Amino acid sequence: MLKNLKEFKLPEIEEEVLRFWKSHGIKEQAMAKNAGKKKFVFFEGPPTANGMPGLHHQLARSFKDIIPRFKTMQGYDVPRKAGWDTHGLPVEIQAEKELGFKGKDDIEKYGIAEFNKKCKELVWRYKKEFETTTTERLGFWLDTTHPYITYENSYMESLWWIIGQMDKRKLLYQGHKVVPWCTRCGTALSSHELAQGYKEVEDTSVYVKFRVKKGQKIGKKFVADNNTYILSWTTTPWTLPGNVALAVGEKIEYVLLKSGDEVLVTARQRVATLFPDAATVAELGIVNGKDLVGLKYEPLFNVKALQNKKSHQVYGADFVTTTDGTGVVHTAVMYGEDDYALGTKVGLPQHHTVNEQGHFTKEVKELAGMYAKSGKAEMAILDYLVKNNNLLKTEKYKHEYPHCWRCDTPLLYYARTSWFVAMSKLRNKLIANNNTVNWLPAHIKDGRFGEWLKDVKDWNFSRARYWGTPLPVWRSKDNKIQRVVSSLADFKTYGHLSGNTYTGIRHGEATHNVQQKNAGGS
Repeated sequence: MLKNLKEFKLPEIEEEVLRFWKSHGIKEQAMAKNAGKKKFVFFEGPPTANGMPGLHHQLARSFKDIIPRFKTMQGYDVPRKAGWDTHGLPVEIQAEKELGFKGKDDIEKYGIAEFNKKCKELVWRYKKEFETTTTERLGFWLDTTHPYITYENSYMESLWWIIGQMDKRKLLYQGHKVVPWCTRCGTALSSHELAQGYKEVEDTSVYVKFRVKKGQKIGKKFVADNNTYILSWTTTPWTLPGNVALAVGEKIEYVLLKSGDEVLVTARQRVATLFPDAATVAELGIVNGKDLVGLKYEPLFNVKALQNKKSHQVYGADFVTTTDGTGVVHTAVMYGEDDYALGTKVGLPQHHTVNEQGHFTKEVKELAGMYAKSGKAEMAILDYLVKNNNLLKTEKYKHEYPHCWRCDTPLLYYARTSWFVAMSKLRNKLIANNNTVNWLPAHIKDGRFGEWLKDVKDWNFSRARYWGTPLPVWRSKDNKIQRVVSSLADFKTYGHLSGNTYTGIRHGEATHNVQQKNAGGS
């Protein structure tokens, strides 16, 4: 018995089966026998061959191979077309590392065409290993002779056609919104990508004292003096130079507290947490949030572009809670979705105090040039608040914070112009279609996937990078006419878009030979 087991050599048996399949054309026969019958198409998500194949490739392909085999046995015509995923940031980041680049500026100095040439070389580095190890040797049936390749014009034209269909259905739009932004990669992330990079971190949370302008009435009895402050809380101190408003809940009760020579305003429910030693404060009175609306306060930082008639005052908002903090939300409209929505509604100034590389602009004189998420900038902000008597206290705060899944850089929620697909318009149809799916395990249907569909967000799909499909959107110079090019043939229909009449949108991903003058870019 043991002797027989020793003679049982699985690798040799596998190789014998593979030789038999190859010599008798078994794969080709299986694919041809149902030709002309009803098709079943199940192309795998193609690999990128810029790195060695790993166990995860083997595992996924083992599972995915089951479905086409099963449908072939059911009598369907099942094409087994191979594919190569060649575009995207993972390839760009590898190219940057090998070239010693730190960011997009280095790429543009080097030359986008040369950089893309380097990317194109990288995506074939381990092609042989993928074809032998994770395809032939695994027994994964694929037609590798005629693969689709994502950098080829034929493939990119198919994407242009899809974008054209989005436009025809009025689902494609350019919007200025707060998006998760990677300062290292210089690109926004979709909600799906965002979910891949959350980490538990310990940040410094800051309780800030905003000085109310003297002489304003708070409620029926109290008038603010030079030492009256509204307390607010933030876990992102870097956004404080961009503060333009404070938000309160109009139905929340707020208390005026005497603390030494100062009067501090905070939500009544938060007093015990903020001041565990009750003897350090004395209650002067209680007001509702609506009594605080309209109060003006002094800016923390002197950024002229953030100051107008609507800025640096208190507004009512339905997103304010007393779960944590002070029941008062510090509002920097360029760095938060709720903040941006409130700012747009009431007309607050929209101006960045941090650039796309994550550094404070020169307008913030005390912090100019510092990286916003650095310890150096944080200490400088805290020192500034102490110096100006705007700091109540700090605490360490553990929470989940999103990082770029490609380069591990902490993301910034950052308002900028991007291109979106209006998935929210399709929410009801998506939910209805999901109800027809037989999910295994069943709880995913109404659980993780169902909950995601209920709150589906518009898809931010422009990347402002280089090695990828350019967005085929063109506008007249006066912005009155917009054309979405669905194919190269469309250029003949619309005329010479790269001439004097039209210019290409520069919020897509630039690429190589498919692009016309101005057809893509960063």
